Amino acid sequence: MPLMQVKVLGAERRRRWSYDEKVRLVEETLQAGETVCGIARRHGVAPSLLFTWRRQARQGRLGGDAVSVLVPVEITPAPAPISISAPRPASSPPAQRARTGIIEIELGGGCRVRVDRDVDGEALQRVLELLRRR
Repeated sequence: MPLMQVKVLGAERRRRWSYDEKVRLVEETLQAGETVCGIARRHGVAPSLLFTWRRQARQGRLGGDAVSVLVPVEITPAPAPISISAPRPASSPPAQRARTGIIEIELGGGCRVRVDRDVDGEALQRVLELLRRR
């Protein structure tokens, strides 16, 4: 039986990225003034791979611990409660009970989600994911 010999003619182009390296690159893409393409070029990574890692990080599937993503938050005072005795124009919606702890999430494109402090976190996460895909 003849002996088989295998020669490696070139270096492997695939690089194995550790979890920490992926997290570092994803976090770089979230910095103000940075672009995914610029960071990809700087580190020799395909932009599509960085976009994939960003999506996986948002979904908690990057591997290891989930990457925490910070988003800008603006705190505004809640509107004054509507008095029952105050006259209202005929076109205004029915009065709602005054609630404290209202959270308003602005997703862009005129889309806002308002929830109170007792919202179910998992349900809110599902709603936000669906809205982001639109």
